[in-house]
Amino acid sequence: MPVRIVVVRICTACVQGAAPLCCRPMAEPFKNLINREGVAAMRRQLRRAWAGFDGARFEALALDGLEALGLQARVQHLGAALEATLPEDFDAACRVIEASLVPVRGDEELGELRAGEQGLAGWPVWPLTEFVARRGLDHPERALRCLHALTQRFTAEWAVRPFIVAQPELAFATLARWTNDASPHVRRLASEGSRPRLPWGLQLKALIADPSPTLPLLEALLDDPSEYVRRSVANHLNDIAKDHPALVVGWVLRHLPDASPERRALLKHASRTLIKQGDARMLKAWGLGRRFAGTATLGLQPKKIRVGDSLALTLALHSSAKRAQKLVIDYAVHHVKANGERSPKVFKGWAIELAAGESRTLAKQHSMRAVTTRRYHAGRHAIDLRINGEVVAEA
Repeated sequence: MPVRIVVVRICTACVQGAAPLCCRPMAEPFKNLINREGVAAMRRQLRRAWAGFDGARFEALALDGLEALGLQARVQHLGAALEATLPEDFDAACRVIEASLVPVRGDEELGELRAGEQGLAGWPVWPLTEFVARRGLDHPERALRCLHALTQRFTAEWAVRPFIVAQPELAFATLARWTNDASPHVRRLASEGSRPRLPWGLQLKALIADPSPTLPLLEALLDDPSEYVRRSVANHLNDIAKDHPALVVGWVLRHLPDASPERRALLKHASRTLIKQGDARMLKAWGLGRRFAGTATLGLQPKKIRVGDSLALTLALHSSAKRAQKLVIDYAVHHVKANGERSPKVFKGWAIELAAGESRTLAKQHSMRAVTTRRYHAGRHAIDLRINGEVVAEA
């Protein structure tokens, strides 16, 4: 049976804290990570790095209207405040920025770094990368050196993209050199910054059309010792698969034989979109090309839910095969759009091996909580179940 979604609003009293919490709490918005405390830290550390920095003016400009802005607008707003207060000479401005940063060894997790008495790190660094992207296009070599330093305190994956567009030859030569850098954060930037469809980032339309300039970078990082770097390579390949599936299938077929466990994990993650889509070539590459032999029954509870609730999926499988079957099981939620039509979104389910004649029941909770990347609309939603890329049940 289709599932009916009822859209409800969080009451104003709960949001304002004037009443007992009667609504499901929402996660704190990312935008709140670019905040007054970060601005104050920037003021202190930039003043420490350059005695001529007008910290009071910077803080006044940065805080003016900040609370009303979204995440990326806050980053751009602080970038403009930096443009108004850092030295006009770009090299001098980069020296101030670099001197304001916390010292690093090179092996720290970025999530562990925080702005403190020793310097800037974490979220306050994002506006600094924005400044470099704005002011550095006329000084690309110096800008890229500054981004090399910044990405070791907070990722510069969004800031490097304008340089790939404006100065592709210089940018790719630099990225190629960075694949051998001692810092995993710099090596990751070579892959993450050049992803064709990086979330929150400027789309690299030339690379969407022809991803070949990034392939040598991915080749160089394929067996990187850092799982953090390899994960980026997998995500980059998955981006490419959305526009050039045959290229990524060929990549996987070429690199899968005799692959280490680490490389296999990378390639499997890079294959996820094509596996979800039921691409026959990719399924075959992973030994998943056979159709499911047996029966599948999908159950859903409850039949009516509110935004914020969870949907319980129950799958009853029975094999009619005479040998074991490797099954990749995904499901698609057909969300109702504003115009009343439905749009499917595929989610990961299970990867199992079902023995000959075996019956098995699988269960999963699917959250319908509000997220920034999806807006729910009231109406009759549907679920379909996909085994090795083929729809085998609906509800």
